[in-house]
Amino acid sequence: MIRTLVTRLLALIFMILAVIHFYWAGGGQWGFRSALPTDIDGGLLLQPTAIDSLIVGLGFTAFGLTYLFHSYPFRSGLIRRARNIALWLIPLIFLARAIGDFQYVGFFKKVKATDFAQMDTMLFSPLCLCIGLLGLMIVIFKKS
Repeated sequence: MIRTLVTRLLALIFMILAVIHFYWAGGGQWGFRSALPTDIDGGLLLQPTAIDSLIVGLGFTAFGLTYLFHSYPFRSGLIRRARNIALWLIPLIFLARAIGDFQYVGFFKKVKATDFAQMDTMLFSPLCLCIGLLGLMIVIFKKS
């Protein structure tokens, strides 16, 4: 029961993140600038295009579907193996993001005075940590 709730929660989180990225891919601006890391002078470290946002949105959609169908009994061994690998990789990616690059993103960043750094400390890194830990919980405590 708990495992099912956690997988549905992760699927929902990824679908919400996907919708936000699709919104940005369509030209929306709400939250876009605050989601991009900046240097000390406020210069953007990334210059994502609409295509970049679309690709990230599709990736989040795939992650969400992975959790939505985490226990679906696929007949294909290849699909089952790919899903099982993804169920390990997704949380590891997000745990690595939570740790960060030790400069601009993550809990151990050096640059902490920018608007992005504050959002990263309050929202982005904690969300990544939660995604990572919940995802690991799914694979570690899977049904035998």
